[in-house]
Amino acid sequence: MSDSGDVGCEPGASRESSLITTDSFEEELLAQEMDSTAQEHPAPPGAIGQLGVELEEGESSSNRAGAMTKSDSFCSVQSNPQQEADDQGQDTEWMNQKRHVFILSTAGKPIYSLHGSEDKLASLFGVMQALVSVVQSNQDSIKSIHTAGTTFVFLVKSPLILVAVSRTNTSVHQIQMQLSDVYNQILSILTLSYMNKIYEKRKNFDLRRLLGGSERLLNHLLANSGGHSQVSNNTFSFLTNSVRILPLSPSIRDSITSAIQSNCSKIKNLVFAVLIAQNKLICLIRMKKYFIHPADLRLIFNLIECSESFKAAESWTPICLPKFDPNGYLHAHVSYLADDCEACLLLLSVERDVFFTLSEAKKRITDKLRRSNCLEAINEAMSSPGINLRTIAIPEIRHFIYKCKSNAQLLCSKISAPYATPEEFQRLEGLYCSIHSRVHNPSRPLKLLYEMKEREIMLAWVTSGYELYVTFEPLVDRNAVISLVNKLLKWIKKEEASLFIMNAPVF
Repeated sequence: MSDSGDVGCEPGASRESSLITTDSFEEELLAQEMDSTAQEHPAPPGAIGQLGVELEEGESSSNRAGAMTKSDSFCSVQSNPQQEADDQGQDTEWMNQKRHVFILSTAGKPIYSLHGSEDKLASLFGVMQALVSVVQSNQDSIKSIHTAGTTFVFLVKSPLILVAVSRTNTSVHQIQMQLSDVYNQILSILTLSYMNKIYEKRKNFDLRRLLGGSERLLNHLLANSGGHSQVSNNTFSFLTNSVRILPLSPSIRDSITSAIQSNCSKIKNLVFAVLIAQNKLICLIRMKKYFIHPADLRLIFNLIECSESFKAAESWTPICLPKFDPNGYLHAHVSYLADDCEACLLLLSVERDVFFTLSEAKKRITDKLRRSNCLEAINEAMSSPGINLRTIAIPEIRHFIYKCKSNAQLLCSKISAPYATPEEFQRLEGLYCSIHSRVHNPSRPLKLLYEMKEREIMLAWVTSGYELYVTFEPLVDRNAVISLVNKLLKWIKKEEASLFIMNAPVF
């Protein structure tokens, strides 16, 4: 085991990436230090503005092609007065939830609650707003409150306040990242400039009127950030602020990239072409000088996974990618490649009137992929159960997470016994959150952490080139851990061309 910083030596490393690779903790901590009132000052032109396109404001999810229908809790329906009188706080099921997330305006207006009806929690929202206001009146900002097994975390992004209540192993910084994702999800629907304009005119505006239909997006995003019953590796993409890749042979991935490039390179102001399947990236092609952030890709993954309507027909939908430009929309042509291949292609442009141009390009791309047997290869990759550690002759390792820092790409092994049940998987999530938090502790970061648990052995290893988190069988000898890790790294290095996207293609 050695800490080599030479790009190219680390498994999966590449000298250029299409993804922004800023460390998640460094980025979020920097954001926390910024004064929330800074958003009130004019910002320099964003990426969309630099491309010479007039920003669109006021386009909410309700007038998008392919947008979801309004969910019940966001609809303007007259409630039953007796039900409104019920005290949600006395609901045992609500009280026993291990995690809550609330969104309110800085004026205290309820916007969203992960569990229960926000209308029944008006007094609780008032308390949260008062806590923020009292601390701000003393020229300070509230970050977290800790009490008997419960952590309250605040993220103030004027004109919004986001609050999480957690009784899990998740650290304050990890919860702040979850809240940042939720905030970015709202911006993806409204844009920052439009939301600020609304609250400048009416401080008591009820933002739920513009978020109709978006509750499912928020719920699903939070489910994928951990603490849910679904057995999935999606949580770890969030935890490490990275993107999982669909394994494909280099020749097939190159053929897919070539098909998209050849049919899109002459389309003016096409910024990104993203092909995804099962919350994994197949390929990403970008306009020169522009990159995409893993947090923005999470929003794209979330939108596709939540929207069954995209499977029925090609769609044209505006989406704000906050890390790319929080003040303007990109316009996405969204379509699945074919009825017999459920990989989704997004062509994102700053132009509003190129739907038919992109639709024709997509048809040519699909035809070319079919002729080169790429659709069959994608289907085969999607049906693969994942990396089986017994197959690669390392049965002593139960599960691993590997992040290559130079390209923000993530590799996870198949989830198998004893973590294949929802309860045991949640326990595994908690273990990874715990060791991840300890090695990334801002006041005392660690490079190596070895921990013997009652039912497993955990290892976290952070180098200049990668992060590795491994779960071992409980009886593995300490001296054997090093050789097992090296064996795993050698295997990843050997298979890196299929497991990672090793280049950064452009139009």
